[in-house]
Amino acid sequence: MNIIARRIATAAIATGIAVTAFLSANAAANAATTPPSFEAQVLTLTNKERATAGCPALAANAQLNASAKAHNDEMAKTGKMTHTGLDGSTPSQRIDNAGYYWKMAGENVAVGQKTPEQVVKDWMKSPAHRANMLNCGFKDLGVAYTVDAKKKAYWTQNFGTR
Repeated sequence: MNIIARRIATAAIATGIAVTAFLSANAAANAATTPPSFEAQVLTLTNKERATAGCPALAANAQLNASAKAHNDEMAKTGKMTHTGLDGSTPSQRIDNAGYYWKMAGENVAVGQKTPEQVVKDWMKSPAHRANMLNCGFKDLGVAYTVDAKKKAYWTQNFGTR
């Protein structure tokens, strides 16, 4: 390779490294400024309430997320807040169907709250919902947030322990 070809190759490598470094730094900056999803915020807020009560933090679980999302989307489609699926399914059956085989399972649903803070606050005011959130036996959580065509928000939490 002649000297000109080596300089071009060296410049190309250096530029490639600089571009890669720039793109990596830019991606990291964007990730740092992207706010967490409403679902992630509900998990964080729920874990804050649990910490106050002396319970361990819940871990996000993809299977429970899928179960919560499917039920939540169904509620948004029908416009009804319910623990019973259109097919007659119970929360524990839907959690099973998502592939999460549990020793303990629970569900919270809500409709109308516009923010994660509001839905967690409302759940904490309800004895049954609060009992699920502060049950120290639960280990995992799935959360879903869906807005219907009328801009009404639906929320589901699926709790579980394997």
